[in-house]
Amino acid sequence: MDLATIIGLILGTGLVIGSILIGGGGLGPFINIPSMMITIGGSFAALLINFPLEKVLGVFGVVKKCFTDILPKPNETIEQFESLAMISRRDGLVALESEIEKLNDEFLARGLEMVAGGISKEEVATVLETEIGYIEQRHQLGKKIIDALAAAAPAFGMIGTLIGLVQMLRTLDDPSQIGVGMATALLTTLYGAVIANLFCIPLSGKLEARSQQEVMIRELMLAGMLSLVDGHPPRAVRERLVAFVSASARPETTQAV
Repeated sequence: MDLATIIGLILGTGLVIGSILIGGGGLGPFINIPSMMITIGGSFAALLINFPLEKVLGVFGVVKKCFTDILPKPNETIEQFESLAMISRRDGLVALESEIEKLNDEFLARGLEMVAGGISKEEVATVLETEIGYIEQRHQLGKKIIDALAAAAPAFGMIGTLIGLVQMLRTLDDPSQIGVGMATALLTTLYGAVIANLFCIPLSGKLEARSQQEVMIRELMLAGMLSLVDGHPPRAVRERLVAFVSASARPETTQAV
């Protein structure tokens, strides 16, 4: 679970609601169903026009990645490949088959299965590089949908405000309705700004960071598996893989060769 995302959303939402309550009047004046219909409903309608239905429905699975942290740590992966290199150097690549059952990562398991099966280095690289490319494409599409929602929400908020202003101007003969009408009209702009700046834009940034992190981990795994095919000793495998990690975050200890 990614605590940073959860804390940020709770803190941001709490600050917005808290400022409303401190100002007096409660939350009641800030809740308007027609304004929500225009802002939220209109934004999703724009997504349906812009993207296929299954992609829009899949956006919830994409957003879920912002709240989970299931990727293996780079240093853990490096140590794992050091151990795998020791096993393959001692007992051969076929011995790696017994390690596949212990893995929870499908990408790593698939790659080791090819390595243990004697697949050529070129074929292993081609298959896994293709998978990495499609992983990146899926992440980019998810981010694009969230970015589209971030752009649509303020736009529909403005549309709602204009609708509210038109309705208000039709009642100028009753000055007592002008203040209420103006407040209601501005609510859609508020909804759009909150949706875009508190939710969509930050989540899009987190998705981009998650994508970069996962692609880096997958490329690290690919480099490790190619090193196993080449028969590199554990120390050489480690030295090849630590290049993916910043100097300050690299593991301090190495296993014996």
